[in-house]
Amino acid sequence: EETFQRMAEIFRVLADPGRARLISALLDAGELCVCDLAAATGLSETACSHTLRLLRANRLVRYRKRGRNVFYALDDAHIRLLLDVALQHVGEERHDGPSPTLR
Repeated sequence: EETFQRMAEIFRVLADPGRARLISALLDAGELCVCDLAAATGLSETACSHTLRLLRANRLVRYRKRGRNVFYALDDAHIRLLLDVALQHVGEERHDGPSPTLR
């Protein structure tokens, strides 16, 4: 049960468009500071910092400090895989009508 709860929390965090844009920017760039993430996503630096704190708490991103600068990256290859698969799925063109509902 705990495993499913943690899994659901990951998907809940990923479900927000702003957080998804931020993760996508890290997917493309590899590693960015808050100011570059703000520029890439259109979010304010404050919103980026708040979002990154949530993403770090859920082990979706990690950070490293270099002097006064903090750089963020995806935590591991699993996060990259989740986002890649989701983006591929969204980008698929379907010609067979609406998807069946899950039971």
